[in-house]
Amino acid sequence: MATTATKKTTAKKKSTRKYSPAASESVETEMKAMKRGKLKSGKSDKKVTDPKQAIAIGLSKARKEGKKVPPNPNES
Repeated sequence: MATTATKKTTAKKKSTRKYSPAASESVETEMKAMKRGKLKSGKSDKKVTDPKQAIAIGLSKARKEGKKVPPNPNES
C-alpha cells in the first residue's frame, strides 16, 4: 500500500529588522574593542572576554543613544 506524502507549504514571514543599522555599528565597535582587549565592564573595570557580553554592552549603549533597539527583556 503506497502512501502519498502531502507537502506542507509554509509561507515565509517577512521579518523586520530588530535593530537599526546604527545599532549594529555600535555593537560592531564594542566587539572590535573586546577583540583588542580594550573593552571593560561597568564599575569593576574587568576586561570583557565573552562575545555575548560585548554584544549586550553595545546594545545598551545604542539604547542610551536612542537608536532603534528593542527594550531589554531583563529589565522591568
